[in-house]
Amino acid sequence: MEVTASGAPDRRPVPPPSALADTVLERLTATYAAAADPRRAASARAYMKDIAPFLGLTTPDRRALSRVVLAGTPRPEEADCVAVALRCWRLPEREYQYFAVDYLRRHVRRLSSGFLPVARRLVSTVPWWDTVDALAAHVVGGLVAADPALRADMDAWIEDDDLWIARTALLHQLRSKGDTDTERLFAYCVRQAGHPDFFIRKAIGWCLREYAKTDPDAVRAFVARERGRLSPLSVREALKNVGP
Repeated sequence: MEVTASGAPDRRPVPPPSALADTVLERLTATYAAAADPRRAASARAYMKDIAPFLGLTTPDRRALSRVVLAGTPRPEEADCVAVALRCWRLPEREYQYFAVDYLRRHVRRLSSGFLPVARRLVSTVPWWDTVDALAAHVVGGLVAADPALRADMDAWIEDDDLWIARTALLHQLRSKGDTDTERLFAYCVRQAGHPDFFIRKAIGWCLREYAKTDPDAVRAFVARERGRLSPLSVREALKNVGP
């Protein structure tokens, strides 16, 4: 059994074999590492509350490097996406996980409902808003939109003790606009209205604020009805652009 840097057994899932992932990861680690900026890396690590080490790549630079990494590579199958994502999550520097999130976003239509357990693993491993929110809105949201049967999984996730899993359930409809399942959106907000953590209270306000761009009257009415249960932060965020 492999061990982690601390010497503990490494229980992270082993990525499936993938020749494409082999190529991508070989290019990725060489290209990203060559562009590392230690000073910027230290600043990024401090800004992100020491969640992980960083290479110190700005987002524009990182995405430009990613285009170099992926130049000439074929479209992946789902197993390739799984392999790329899990292998990136086994690397310590955070930019590799950003690459994986971008890769999954780009190829989300090639993922089946069976990818949801992998997405859950990614959400709950080294979790912080920087990866969780993009996975929620662009990957999990895409999976649920393609297969409404996965709404039952979201009903379970909103009840989860892991705040990042619950936050993902709250945010998975962030890009749904007129296709939003409003009943679920509001029910999820009520279910977690009393949560003590900032990241849940903020997510409630954020998903309501985003849906208010589509139906401001519905959000105003919901907040008026549930103001006694919602935190001041959630209310403030929900009504930020529509008024009381």
